Amino acid sequence: MRYETKIAVIVREDLATWQKLNVACFLAGGLAGSSPEIVGEPYADASGRAYGPLVRQPILLFAAGADELGKALRRATERGLRVSIYTYELFATKNDADNRAAVAAVPTDALDLVGLALHAGRKDVDKVTKDLALHP
Repeated sequence: MRYETKIAVIVREDLATWQKLNVACFLAGGLAGSSPEIVGEPYADASGRAYGPLVRQPILLFAAGADELGKALRRATERGLRVSIYTYELFATKNDADNRAAVAAVPTDALDLVGLALHAGRKDVDKVTKDLALHP
C-alpha cells in the first residue's frame, strides 16, 4: 500500500544504542499524540486476547549528525511542518514537566538536538530528509 504521507524519525548517529532506542521511542509516541490519525485499530489474536494498536504505516528511521538534524529542523520549519524533538538535556530529566522546561530554556538555534520526528505529506518529508541515510 502506498500512503500519501510519510513518517520519519531522525536520530543522532553518535549516541549510545540505548539512547538511540530511547529517543526513537519517545519521538514515535510524540507523533502518535500529535497525529492520532496515524494510529491503527487494536489487535486481537485467534484466542480473543486483545492487544493495543500500532502506528498504521511504516516509520522511516534515519541517522544524522548534529548539523544535519539542525538542517532538517530548519527545512521542516520553513515548510510549516510540526515536528517532535528530543534534545540531549532530556536524558537528565525525570518527568514531562522538566522535559518541557529544558526545551523552553533554549532558543531554537541553540537546541542540542538528538532526534526529531515528523508526519507529513510524502514530498515534504522527502525534502526534510534529503541527503540523510536510513539508520543502519
